[in-house]
Amino acid sequence: MKISIIGTGYVGLVTGTCFAETGNYVTCIDIDKGKVDSLMSGKIPIYEPGLEVLFQRNQREGRLKFTTNLTEGIKGSTVIFLALPTPPNEDGSADLNYVIDVAGKLGSLISEYTIIVNKSTVPVGTTELVRNTVSQKANFEFDVVSNPEFLREGVAVEDFMKPDRVIIGTSSEKAADLMKELYAPLVRQGNPVLIMDERSSEMTKYAANSFLATKITFMNEVANLCEILGADVDMVRKGIGTDSRIGKRFLFAGIGYGGSCFPKDVQALAKTADEANYDFKILNAVMSINESQKIKLIQKIKTYFNQDLKEKTIAVWGLAFKPYTDDIREAPSLANIQELVKEGAVVKAYDPEAAENVINLSLPKVVVCKDEYEALKDADALLIVTEWPVFRTPQFERMKSLMKNRVIFDGRNLYELDTMRKYGFNYISIGRKEIHD
Repeated sequence: MKISIIGTGYVGLVTGTCFAETGNYVTCIDIDKGKVDSLMSGKIPIYEPGLEVLFQRNQREGRLKFTTNLTEGIKGSTVIFLALPTPPNEDGSADLNYVIDVAGKLGSLISEYTIIVNKSTVPVGTTELVRNTVSQKANFEFDVVSNPEFLREGVAVEDFMKPDRVIIGTSSEKAADLMKELYAPLVRQGNPVLIMDERSSEMTKYAANSFLATKITFMNEVANLCEILGADVDMVRKGIGTDSRIGKRFLFAGIGYGGSCFPKDVQALAKTADEANYDFKILNAVMSINESQKIKLIQKIKTYFNQDLKEKTIAVWGLAFKPYTDDIREAPSLANIQELVKEGAVVKAYDPEAAENVINLSLPKVVVCKDEYEALKDADALLIVTEWPVFRTPQFERMKSLMKNRVIFDGRNLYELDTMRKYGFNYISIGRKEIHD
């Protein structure tokens, strides 16, 4: 099948590359000439494990192409995916300008039956809005389908190639059959392709991400209470995670969620509820709690240093919002760095993949280091923000020799309390007893 992907951001690039891997001929379209030129030369602008191999193979074999020309890019395509940005407006609502702008151009360009697919995360009712926009200039039959993505950064290729489920929102039997044909190679093990109405499909994406954000936030609240009552949130996590009704995932306490999806989607669903005159109390609480949770350890750092962080050097391990990505959008690291600098501290930071993105921000009093141990040299304390595997089993004796003070503030609960006692660290984590040497 010949398909087009409009937008070469994270979702568009993964979608296009993976569909090419299943034998389709894919043209990816973007207005950013610099990005398109870079992609055509074989350079990927994002870090995503496993993507580069598929990208290079399918580009080499002629199944994956790139262009800035919308007319040429969609020519002959049976399915056109809209993988466009829907950033939050100031009020939290999703900005649909990119989606509607492209939809307005497509009507006069399609020259045969075409399926236009909303892959972007969009509010309920957007499919109808796109359909109405395209129909104003369309001279040929078309359908608009909702097909939300459920890609986790760091494992996006695996998520796409082996999806838990595929959601297709359409009232058109013809469109549903073609979409099922397109996804058939990815669901051979029997994972479901769920056909539903467009509004339910759009709602499913927001509901899924908002539920996961709520689950994370609930455990963070439990952790905060554990600290007061002297319980251990890791034990509680194991105790409830073995309940099949709850499950083990998204139960790790920490310093909040970030990234491009959870914050934006929770805001957008809350705004949608507000516009429908419904007070979605849980989501409002989730957003408020998560913002305060991000910088929960700052007060503990200040307390440890008697409320004086001026000229203190704080090492920060982890800048990406999660491991296996270079994405720093809404990352807790940035909120913590901002607070530390505001208090007069100097920050020495390290991240295996996101370092360059932070360097580009040119943050004052922030030094980005080449490795985790360089960041520790003469540090008054270590703050762990992102749970990269490389941080899980460090050389503790080397750490002690480099740091001015043997104190770790762990926002991801990487280390066992007994290990910290063994090596003589002062150790403050989330929802567990503090260790003081």
